[in-house]
Amino acid sequence: MSSNVAPNTVLGGRYKLLRTIAAGGMAEVWLADDLSLNRKVAVKLLKAQLAQDPIVVERFRREAVAAGGLSHPNIVQVYDAIVEDGRQAVVMQFVEGMSLRQMLDEKKKLSPELTVHIGAAVAAALDHAHQSGLVHRDVKPGNILITPDGRVMLADFGIAKVMGETGEDLTNEHIMMGTAKYLSPEQVRGRPLDGRADIYALGLVLYECLAGGVPFNRGNDGDTALARLTREPTDLGRLNPTLSPALVGVIHKMLNRDPDQRPATGAEARNQLKTAVTGVYDPTTLNDRRSTPPRGTTPPRGMTPPRGATPPRGTTPPSGTKSDRRDPTPRTSVTGRPGRSAQTKVRPVLALISVLVVAALAMVAMLWNTIQGGDDTPRIVESTTTSPEDLGPLKTVALNSYDPNDDGLENEDMIGLLSDDDPGTSWTTGCYMDKYFGSEVGAGVLMTMNRPGIGTLTLNITSKPWIIEVYTASNVIPTTFEAWGDHVAREFGTATGPATFNVTSPAKYILVMFREGGRSGNCSNKNPYQASLASLKFAPGA
Repeated sequence: MSSNVAPNTVLGGRYKLLRTIAAGGMAEVWLADDLSLNRKVAVKLLKAQLAQDPIVVERFRREAVAAGGLSHPNIVQVYDAIVEDGRQAVVMQFVEGMSLRQMLDEKKKLSPELTVHIGAAVAAALDHAHQSGLVHRDVKPGNILITPDGRVMLADFGIAKVMGETGEDLTNEHIMMGTAKYLSPEQVRGRPLDGRADIYALGLVLYECLAGGVPFNRGNDGDTALARLTREPTDLGRLNPTLSPALVGVIHKMLNRDPDQRPATGAEARNQLKTAVTGVYDPTTLNDRRSTPPRGTTPPRGMTPPRGATPPRGTTPPSGTKSDRRDPTPRTSVTGRPGRSAQTKVRPVLALISVLVVAALAMVAMLWNTIQGGDDTPRIVESTTTSPEDLGPLKTVALNSYDPNDDGLENEDMIGLLSDDDPGTSWTTGCYMDKYFGSEVGAGVLMTMNRPGIGTLTLNITSKPWIIEVYTASNVIPTTFEAWGDHVAREFGTATGPATFNVTSPAKYILVMFREGGRSGNCSNKNPYQASLASLKFAPGA
């Protein structure tokens, strides 16, 4: 087989090559038809000039096999590894969308929200790979893919290395120099690697997203790689003064030349990135994977479906019926642009506790001053003040998915599609066997305001039929769904389109819950029901 493979070539009697979609120093990637399963795949083909190097060939094969053992929603799946006329090929999941490299070439810089969304997803993918014993070693914008529905996926484990493995390696100057801009210091020095090398590379990617360029960019690859051994990157806060100091601090921590000073794991990096945006540590599961056991089909409690609908919760369903929910991301991408922002979860409980603690200390000091008495010397007692976010016009500060069960989230990586002003994109629930969400009470979206207020919710609903209930809270987010109490509004419909709900009592937290979903072509025949929204907006009232 020549170095320039012809279109329509069939590899392994199964994979028909259609056209090249990417090329690098070591391999070229083709879009192909899987003739056995009638699906599109990506085939990564080792370049002919490297096919004669037994070390490269063996490493390519072994690491493809290792990467094939990874299964994570933010990692491109490896399906197969074959040999054709002495050439190694790896067959992978084909992902529609664009690479982060293409996005950066077009936009130059990204918003902090989108950057953190991308960084958190890649960190979760890396954490899974590291726990499986693999270091990616080639984290760069070209290997980060973004689907039309906003999902972020890490690709190309072709030069991944098993942690602790010794011996000959692919990382010589003839192969790795093409990505010198994203090498960790320990890679440049040829030191043994662990997952923290990938954390460094991810820090470089996020730095580029926010600064519009990578640090240490010199005239040639060698100087670029060596520069990071002797100096720190330019202060990101100076290059982009609009960034929060917390986010700047996390990225510079990821770029520390000493691996011991970086986040120790992908999970830690992910949480630090999200905390830098929300200001609140999120101790929930840091892995984006979700395990969803079979669900029952009892309709939600206290709900009266519209005429002609399935009986309300409390009516015993047929025995043996289950709602075996699949992975929450639909099989078919939602048409539209990648999500521009994934607003992160705001959990004000800890912040409220800290305010109460400070206030209590202030009161103790004042009481102590009174008890002491007889001293006219002025005493200064620190007191709390209203947070700046509690002042000014009423506005939405965060949107988050809400699932009363599992990890509390429902397609969180798509939530930014609710605020992208594109009616062609939608946030969706997962897919369910039962239109009443089985044993779950429903799924929806949590809206956080900067302060309590009243107003009108406007939804653009893109599934049918639907039942929606609205719940509110004024001070803290209830810890369970039951703690939200009675709904303040409830509507049902049999057509898609806009719907409005009035919030007449001051609320800082507004929960919009789907209690019924409709059949969706994005779902399987086994789990056909799903609910979806194109937009969710709140207009303050008088």
